[in-house]
Amino acid sequence: MAATILITIAAIVAAGCGGGGSPGGAQSSATDALPSYSLSIADTRGQVARALARSGLQLIDARQPFRPPESAALAQAPRGIFQVVLPDDPSHGFMVIYEFRDEASAATAGREQAAYLGSGPGRVQFPPDTQHLLRQAGTTVVVYSWSPANSSDARAPAILVDLASVGIGVSVPR
Repeated sequence: MAATILITIAAIVAAGCGGGGSPGGAQSSATDALPSYSLSIADTRGQVARALARSGLQLIDARQPFRPPESAALAQAPRGIFQVVLPDDPSHGFMVIYEFRDEASAATAGREQAAYLGSGPGRVQFPPDTQHLLRQAGTTVVVYSWSPANSSDARAPAILVDLASVGIGVSVPR
């Protein structure tokens, strides 16, 4: 009997803990929505953010789904999806940082992505004037694509310039 009373009291207390919240639904803390990235992705994200800061640009975690055209190696890799804040063009500025088990795997994946972007199937997925940037930073590969004709923020060209200082470049064939 005492156990039943304790269980009933515990249930009432637990139910009452959420009672003071807003009527709009469940409460969440500030950290509930934060994505979880590996140390490698987080480190590269930091390098990218510092590079962009030189032009006064801010990197945030993407708030909407984004998945660029990818080679097979990138499609299977863990990733972090980010966006450069472009107030005059909020639907662009996305980039992805992919993680691989070692630097050799990252280099191979970067070359595979470059070959894919330069191929017919890769090219048809982007406007003709698209500029691709691939950078290998340790065990990660940074992928960013930009079309001048489809961008309305004057700050967008600085992204390519700033990112060129992160890691080692991987050339995309034309």
